[in-house]
Amino acid sequence: MKTNYVRGLRWWIIGLVTFGIILNYLDRSALSVAMPAISQRLAITTQQYSYVVAAFQGAYMVMQPIAGYLLDIMGTRLGFAVFTALWSVACMLHALTAGWLSLAFFRALLGFSESAAIPAAIKVVAEWFPDKEKSVATGWFNSGTSIGAMIAPPLVIWCIFHQSWQTVFLITGGLGMIWVLIWLLIYRGTKWHRHLDPKEQAYIAAGQSMNESVTKPEKTSWRALLKKRDLWTLMASRFLVAPAWATFTFWIPIYLSTVRGMSLKEIALFAWMPFLAADLGSIVGGYLCPLFMYRFGVSLITSRKLVVIFGSLLMFGPACIGLAADKYQAVFLFCIGGFAHQALSGSLITLASDIFPKSEVATASGWTGSAAWLGQACFSLLIGAAVASIGYNPLFVCLAFFDVLASIILWKTIPAPAPGEGATATASPT
Repeated sequence: MKTNYVRGLRWWIIGLVTFGIILNYLDRSALSVAMPAISQRLAITTQQYSYVVAAFQGAYMVMQPIAGYLLDIMGTRLGFAVFTALWSVACMLHALTAGWLSLAFFRALLGFSESAAIPAAIKVVAEWFPDKEKSVATGWFNSGTSIGAMIAPPLVIWCIFHQSWQTVFLITGGLGMIWVLIWLLIYRGTKWHRHLDPKEQAYIAAGQSMNESVTKPEKTSWRALLKKRDLWTLMASRFLVAPAWATFTFWIPIYLSTVRGMSLKEIALFAWMPFLAADLGSIVGGYLCPLFMYRFGVSLITSRKLVVIFGSLLMFGPACIGLAADKYQAVFLFCIGGFAHQALSGSLITLASDIFPKSEVATASGWTGSAAWLGQACFSLLIGAAVASIGYNPLFVCLAFFDVLASIILWKTIPAPAPGEGATATASPT
């Protein structure tokens, strides 16, 4: 019986992952858009909203290393499906919100379950792509983070005007359950997928420097992993750059409403634009890595670091939002920030698959993601506490300097082999 191979199956797989990430970020972004309406109906203050945001971020931060570890144990197919089903249910529970305490509880449930999304996606990249294509694949799925955030404003505001704010959480949660069914039907590992051409399978395996040398790799050890210097470097870098994305995701609609005087309809028209720019940043950042390798003859690791430096310098665009003459210029500067952050973020996320073996990549990604969400939670609490006294502008300036500091740490600490010595660096033991 002839087998029907799917040409370029790895790109179809990453397309499915991208759709899952879109739904993930649609779930988490919907609240910030609906918050002006929710706060009026439920009398939730800005300070209380910062607690709600911190509940999500704190839960996400605590759970991500555990989620990554569980993914490495359960495997990509089952693990991704289980966590997606859990976050879809948590999203639908938001419709039962009666005040800021219940909202914070439901957001914490969402954070616990959604923490697996990026580690699972990185694990797919590690399994399905050769080293030279990993940043491109990461760029595509990372674009889903901003697509989800981009879809949220028009969808949520449509629901508010035509149904209710509760409806959007039911809709997005239901879409997540549909995705789980599609995932279970389609996804298999490269060794077991019957529609994967053996030529493509050989191409993937030949291009992976971190190929497992044994059929059943050793169980991931947290103690051994946490002794690796490269893990702590990635954690520190992601801790510093993550507050920018949290600010864009959770605070742009509120900033445009309270500081720039935009109405709900104007927010629906303009608040998605920074996330469209972020989509472009994700994709362009992914292609910049192989371009830098080709044009400048640098190693894979160095190309990743160059993209981080490129993005960190562009972050001085949103640092100048306080100088914007009107709300449209402010949106434009947010667009520069969205592009810059997602370009550098993709390279930072991909480095985990470059440095750590497949049996550890989800766990390592979970630890770096936990550090990122710690940075987000701290900065969100800072915004909630400080914005009334100092405003948003000094906080936007801080974001640019955080990114520059992260790029310096990354450049000085992560080893970069010469191009002829192999594309992938090994994790430093100390």
